[in-house]
Amino acid sequence: MNAREPAFVSASRSARLRQMLVSNELEFMMEAHNGLSARIVREAGFKAIWGSGLAISAQFGVRDNNEASWTQVVDNLEFMADASDLPILLDGDTGYGNFNNVRRLVRKLEQRGIAGVCIEDKQFPKTNSFINGEAQPLANIDEFCGKIKAGKDSQSDENFSIVARVEALIAGWGMDEALRRAEAYRRAGADAILIHSKLSRPDEILEFAREWAGRGPLVIVPTKYYSTPTEVFREAGISTVIWANHLIRAATSAMQAVAREIHSSETLVNVEDRVATVNEIFRLQDADEYSEAEDRYLSSGRSAGSAVVLAASRGKGLEAVTEDRPKVMLPIAGKPLLRWLVDAFKKQGVNDITVVGGYRADAIDTAGIKLVVNEKHAQTGELASLACALDGATLDKLAGDTLISYGDLLFRSYILRDLVESEAAFSVVVDSSLTDAENASVRDFAWCSAGDDRGLFGNKVVLRHVSSGKDASSSIAAQTPHGRWVGLLNVRGEGRERLQAVMRQLQARPDFASLDMPALLNALVEAGESIEVQYVHGHWRGVNDLEDFRRAGDFAHGQTPLAASVGNPAADAANGAAQ
Repeated sequence: MNAREPAFVSASRSARLRQMLVSNELEFMMEAHNGLSARIVREAGFKAIWGSGLAISAQFGVRDNNEASWTQVVDNLEFMADASDLPILLDGDTGYGNFNNVRRLVRKLEQRGIAGVCIEDKQFPKTNSFINGEAQPLANIDEFCGKIKAGKDSQSDENFSIVARVEALIAGWGMDEALRRAEAYRRAGADAILIHSKLSRPDEILEFAREWAGRGPLVIVPTKYYSTPTEVFREAGISTVIWANHLIRAATSAMQAVAREIHSSETLVNVEDRVATVNEIFRLQDADEYSEAEDRYLSSGRSAGSAVVLAASRGKGLEAVTEDRPKVMLPIAGKPLLRWLVDAFKKQGVNDITVVGGYRADAIDTAGIKLVVNEKHAQTGELASLACALDGATLDKLAGDTLISYGDLLFRSYILRDLVESEAAFSVVVDSSLTDAENASVRDFAWCSAGDDRGLFGNKVVLRHVSSGKDASSSIAAQTPHGRWVGLLNVRGEGRERLQAVMRQLQARPDFASLDMPALLNALVEAGESIEVQYVHGHWRGVNDLEDFRRAGDFAHGQTPLAASVGNPAADAANGAAQ
């Protein structure tokens, strides 16, 4: 898409639309049907919006034959104009009546900042052109010319554009009639001609363009002949191409797929990570502006969240794939493992992210993060890395609610959401599906005050002990664990100062350099701290060896956007099978 020039941007919306229509370059408009889609069109880089009659009626849930009144359409356009600064060309059907309706329509559109209207030479009420088009009667030429003249005489903005849409080819009246009508409409004052066709090839459109011979701007809607290379339209001297209904169609497919999945599975778990986040909707609604105003006008006690990611290791068992990068930069389903984690944090509003690197820290992508390096990563453990993030001996960097996380995690978004929403000073996530300590790592198994009763919610469970590399022979190891700590710790409120105090005590130990995160959790418990447990049953994965690495890709594919698999049964089946 061509970049918008400053002069173009500074012009009024109607002037910008007129510039597009008369431009020597091929221009493009994208369909929008409400404020949200109008903003999406702007962000995509388009220079103008087609206010599609089909799409606007569809989002109202009515047929495209004037079942939505013209006032309802104009009210909808006002939201679109408020949401985007782009010029809007309304698909005005037949003008919603006779010449008098067109006069009033033009005045109301100008009041709402709409740049132009396209009216078609059929009879009111109209029916969509692709529904039995041959049987649809056309308007009398003189009467339609009267509508054009009435509209032009009524406009107060000299740049407001009226585009005349010729339906003769749709109705089967032939090329001569189409050209005769187009010329009459041009003489009546139309600012451009839209020539419409229902054929899957552009032959009659190109023939019309040749015969039209540049007498005025020519607009086309290649919905049916969509496979035609765009260069063909340039060579034919077309002024503007309208992509007329693809956002409403794309939204429909996605909504159908999501509704079917939720109805079938009776859970949101399989779709939540594959659709736009609520925060993305907030962004498109310009919620940031409200937040800024809230900061100015309201007193808020909320503190920004932060995160520390421990990512210093190369990864034992992964040497074959980590020669030139640390474990956290391994590609998982098209993006680095670290990026999955950072994106998950940012979706929950945790934007201040510190990553502690070590092995091949130079290969870590620092976009959106602060990188600190544990220079002694080969000789030290996880707590030494945590101390690097917390500013060494002073430990004064833990200024807000903070997540501490292993760097090799993938998880469903609800796990992190529930963790950061906990009111507890300390809270951890424990997977109750992993309890076989004999056949797994000696680390990270968790013993709690109670097991996971998945039928009950609201019962407070606290951590008693986590198996550490320092206590593999502990007497508690003889008991069956309640699950496995997944590697996520949330610290909030007064817990920050208490964590700092425990860290200072651990730093005074001669073996501090070798201590791991379970040692910190156990020290907190021994200090009398209550660490609340959030139980999960699967829905996460760590990457500890080559087999984990392979399976991580399958897990991550289950989190890809749903729209990527719409219409692809094989992809839907694969995503449904992923954890």
